[in-house]
Amino acid sequence: MALSAGVLLTSGRASSGPIPGFSLLDRGPDGGTVWQGAIPNTVVPHTRNGQSVVYLPPGYSTAARYPVVYLLHGLPGSPYSVANGMRFAEIADPLVTSGVLQPFIAVVPAGPPPKYDGEWAGLWERYLLRDVLPWSATNLPVATAAARRTLAGYSAGGFGAVDIGLRHRSLFSTVESWSGYFDPPHDGPFRHASPATIRANDPTLLARRDAAALRGGRLQVFLSVGSTHDRWTEARTLAFASELRALHVPYRLWLAPGGHDGKFWREQLPAALEYAVPWPSRTA
Repeated sequence: MALSAGVLLTSGRASSGPIPGFSLLDRGPDGGTVWQGAIPNTVVPHTRNGQSVVYLPPGYSTAARYPVVYLLHGLPGSPYSVANGMRFAEIADPLVTSGVLQPFIAVVPAGPPPKYDGEWAGLWERYLLRDVLPWSATNLPVATAAARRTLAGYSAGGFGAVDIGLRHRSLFSTVESWSGYFDPPHDGPFRHASPATIRANDPTLLARRDAAALRGGRLQVFLSVGSTHDRWTEARTLAFASELRALHVPYRLWLAPGGHDGKFWREQLPAALEYAVPWPSRTA
């Protein structure tokens, strides 16, 4: 599901900022900034590159190496649903300056075009792994160790984050599903997929298969869902949480009244970010 894109708050010249080819979109209340621009897509080259979004924290310096949160938007949707609809900088900045979060960078890649009927899978998974991650390592001072990388997403992005993260544990230490689901839908690259492919992208089966490695602390999982107006997603999230609990896999479940919408995702954002990038002394 998409979140309202809102309006562009601020603009600037692409040549004037810290990220090549990106222009200023927004400023947070404590000095963080949000930038917009295209991350080259070599996997789907004939698709017009949409505008990706990058959040840089207060006190940003290229001399530092920051943990990074990759955030997959819902489908259909766009990175502006995170930057503007969730008011990302407005929420993240005070958490950084108050010491709740480590300073971090967030990258929200532009996903499939609006008419795409599918998931963050197939070609779009490969775009994330083959283009977005290497681009970030080249153009941003992000840590490349899995221990400092999070893959998160909301709605369809939540499915993508868990599916991709569980299959690529060497790349991420935390995966987060905000109002996501945990069964591969029969759309996009899964529309005519074989039973073996469906099983290979089923987060529940993946967690069972790799439970021993997951119990070893190589991956932690954050789940959130609205508990009053998102019954379909709530049932699936609670079932997946029960599965993780039975497998003794580290996870956190965040429930609050709300629906499958921007209001809920804004409300859960502080908890989701604190799970992803806490200061080490605050890690539960």
